[in-house]
Amino acid sequence: MGWLPAQGRLAAGLLVNLAASICIVFLNKWLYVRLGFPNLSLTLVHFAITWLGLYLCQALGAFSPKSLQPSQVLPLALSFCGFVVFTNLSLQSNTIGTYQLAKAMTTPVIVVIQTLAYGKTFPLRIKLTLVPITLGVFLNSYYDVKFNVLGMAFATMGVLVTSLYQVWVGAKQHELQVNSMQLLYYQAPMSSAMLLFIIPFFEPVFGEGGIFGPWTLSAVIMVLLSGVIAFMVNLSIYWIIGNTSPVTYNMFGHFKFCITLLGGCLLFKDPLSVNQGLGILCTLLGILAYTHFKLSEQESSKSKLAQRP
Repeated sequence: MGWLPAQGRLAAGLLVNLAASICIVFLNKWLYVRLGFPNLSLTLVHFAITWLGLYLCQALGAFSPKSLQPSQVLPLALSFCGFVVFTNLSLQSNTIGTYQLAKAMTTPVIVVIQTLAYGKTFPLRIKLTLVPITLGVFLNSYYDVKFNVLGMAFATMGVLVTSLYQVWVGAKQHELQVNSMQLLYYQAPMSSAMLLFIIPFFEPVFGEGGIFGPWTLSAVIMVLLSGVIAFMVNLSIYWIIGNTSPVTYNMFGHFKFCITLLGGCLLFKDPLSVNQGLGILCTLLGILAYTHFKLSEQESSKSKLAQRP
């Protein structure tokens, strides 16, 4: 996408992520519900195919791998595995409402981590946009929010590790001077190897319901298709965070959540309560405000650069 202007590339990256994310949600749902394919095993397949896709890309000259030490990528790989495990345990131990509300806390936690650990400052107006977004998610989840000690522990760990992972995805690209493909090229196989050791503790490996179980050819094709779409999702996530920020990516995540709810209502006639409608409106207003302020910041920076002698 080098021939596109910077804003055009960002819009294209966001559209690819939006389309791929929506496709993978419905495809994964089908794999879990209709086929009973194990969750963590599917994540392992996703990352294995992501690495194979990147291997093909570098073989075709799309990028040149940069030599990195395993220790430099290890925190990223560990945080990814923690994010997958705790997010799944949170979903398993909590209601959907509590799970979604906990996920919404990722954005403010990222702001706190970047402020304390990286010395990044956020204007007050940017911080205030988090209020309608969090309120919107709460309104969407209100009737399904129930708390239990174990579920809250998993949700809290999930939010912390997910926030760290997203911050590190951006920080490592700048710190190691690598692009999204070069970093993911090292992280994908490392995370796959770690998941290979984690999976036996949570899911069957062989036999009925295991990753190496007696799956039909159509099931294998659907799993592989899911892996190809996951490759697009993973790559676009890294690219978006590397070219914007973890907070911007989270804002886009809230937008995708609203689009998924509206899509379910329009396409599948899912019921949408008044609370959910207000929640979607609140969230979208917060995202619009954030986008407006960020664009104003960029215009202000350009003006200052233009005024320099």
